[in-house]
Amino acid sequence: MAEDLSIQTMISLVKQGKVPQHVAIIMDGNGRWARMRGLARTVGHKYGVEKLRDLLTVCKAIGIKYVTVYAFSTENWSRPKEEVETLMKLIVEFINKEIDNIKNEGARVHVLGDWSVLPTASRDAVAYAIDHTKDNTELHLNVALNYGGRAELVKAFKDMAAKVVAGELAIDDITESVIAEHLYTAGMPDPDLVIRTAGEMRLSNFLPYQSAYAELWISPANVFWPDFGKDVFLKAIMDYQKRDRRFGGLSSK
Repeated sequence: MAEDLSIQTMISLVKQGKVPQHVAIIMDGNGRWARMRGLARTVGHKYGVEKLRDLLTVCKAIGIKYVTVYAFSTENWSRPKEEVETLMKLIVEFINKEIDNIKNEGARVHVLGDWSVLPTASRDAVAYAIDHTKDNTELHLNVALNYGGRAELVKAFKDMAAKVVAGELAIDDITESVIAEHLYTAGMPDPDLVIRTAGEMRLSNFLPYQSAYAELWISPANVFWPDFGKDVFLKAIMDYQKRDRRFGGLSSK
């Protein structure tokens, strides 16, 4: 009860400040969390999935409209076969268990990345999640699956090139906004804040174009994604609220 009161107090304080529209999260450290406890890496991923529920609850409470989580990158296919298979199964398990709660919270699921190459069961679950929540507008949950930022840009450039060849788009009309319209995040605001857990200081090919002016918040090295509680997330938002976002211009202070 005391912890809940503390969280509620933090939520109230956060709501008094400027709340980011879009928060993107690199959920790092599941494997290391498990290894430190003598467990298989796959166990860490299972615990990590559970954290998404808490995250969405807090985001809705403070008014964040867009959340993007890095679930599986284009490079993750090179991990051990057992780990990849577990991650694919977790997608199905999470959707089967949580999709009704996600829908009832008013959240809509979007997928960033080429999810057509996922195993059939995972692909079917993703399609169901997208369709089941398509009418929701209160919160947008972007799940980056088989996602790579460079691959996203290549796709966007190819799509624009095809339109140029077809006479549907002039080269001189290609602007930053036109490029944005060809990304997986078309129609969404860019991330205001990118959070990475486990102390790693890099983006790892995550939303490189969209995050050009995002604020970065890195958790301490000993805070892995399975340890990322509501309090840590709210502290990250509070830190964001103290920053002076200049977007290349002069300080407003």
